[in-house]
Amino acid sequence: MAGVIADTIRIVLTNFTLTFFVLGLLAAAVGIARAGRPRTAARVIDKLLAWHVLFSIGLSNLYNFVMHAFFGEMTARFIGWADSPFQFEVAVASLGFAAVGFLAAFRSFDMRLAAILGPSIFTLGAAAGHVRQMIAAHNFAPGNAGLIFWTDILIPLFGFLLLWLQYRHGRPDNGRV
Repeated sequence: MAGVIADTIRIVLTNFTLTFFVLGLLAAAVGIARAGRPRTAARVIDKLLAWHVLFSIGLSNLYNFVMHAFFGEMTARFIGWADSPFQFEVAVASLGFAAVGFLAAFRSFDMRLAAILGPSIFTLGAAAGHVRQMIAAHNFAPGNAGLIFWTDILIPLFGFLLLWLQYRHGRPDNGRV
């Protein structure tokens, strides 16, 4: 039983981008259920977007900061790279993205756009780098070619979809973004 628990914890922590994405969806579901009636498209989208920004941007980037800043050697090995001083720069960038995510989660459309845009450029660029590493260096380490690669693409797309839907449907309080 202890082995199953340890394996589950390892899977949850090494696939943190998916973990925080799912936790954000669960928190949004609770928020939607508690929001009362009417359950309009604008209200559902607003809850999904707020919790997505909090979890997939704020908490996920805070976790990334901790891993690169304090567990750099292990993190580099997971990605299939050698430990490098540049990891601290990635850590600090992640901390900045986390701070903006925490500030923007329950705020205006413009703040949520900013919170999604910066990390999305970073992760989409990282995905391109992962592809380059797969082709040029045959790096198929889990942190390069595994689930992290796919969430580097899918989480920004989901964030942009939610932003577009909120722009289209407006905010639940006044109908405008």
